[in-house]
Amino acid sequence: MLKTTDVTGGYGSVQILNGVSLAVERGKIVALLGGNGTGKSTMLKALSGLIKPWSGEILFDGERIDGMRPDLIVRRGLVQVTQGKEAYPGMTVEENLLLGAHIRTGRAVRARALERSYAYFPILKERRKQLTGTLSGGQLQMLCVARGLMSEPKMMLLDEPSAALAPQVVLDIFRAVARICRDGMTLLLVEQNVRMALLLADYGYVIKDGVIHLEGPAETLISDEAVRLSYLGGTVADRDRKLSM
Repeated sequence: MLKTTDVTGGYGSVQILNGVSLAVERGKIVALLGGNGTGKSTMLKALSGLIKPWSGEILFDGERIDGMRPDLIVRRGLVQVTQGKEAYPGMTVEENLLLGAHIRTGRAVRARALERSYAYFPILKERRKQLTGTLSGGQLQMLCVARGLMSEPKMMLLDEPSAALAPQVVLDIFRAVARICRDGMTLLLVEQNVRMALLLADYGYVIKDGVIHLEGPAETLISDEAVRLSYLGGTVADRDRKLSM
């Protein structure tokens, strides 16, 4: 569904991406892993049209999208889910959600999208008239994932949903994401929480200095010595503990 070939890019004269090639198959969850400053967020911006790659190719659903405007990319079904801090605090939960449906017309279509989002995150329905600025960090992240669903995309780019959240909250969000993907969503998950990402994903890429250093099935990467020492604190996660949701 999504394929990039030798993508380079950056900001001004500073190069961040140094030839990134990756692929996401339809219906799969792929994790893009790495620490701060490795190129993860820059890659997401290139995929969603927020920056134009310097070179290389990005194909989505068989169509080349590198350099395409962000709104056109969204209309083609590729949506980036921002972190919770990017919700609008002075608007209600439901108003925030409806912003995600701006490309959908018709009251019935929007109502269907709302109910679908509320089904994954019932707490948002309970607080739909509440100002977003009064939500907890975990609820804000749930709101951003739900807002991404409102355009009924084919694929979502999820940007570090575990950032600055308590472990139990992270687990709740990942469980909801797993349900969304089981219902047919394709997902590229960008994460620093390598353990959780690999327990959820089908396939993973490890990026460093704007280059893919490792890739493979998630069950292989989670037991890889280099990944274990660099990201898992010297312990091997048990694949049998994969999220049961």
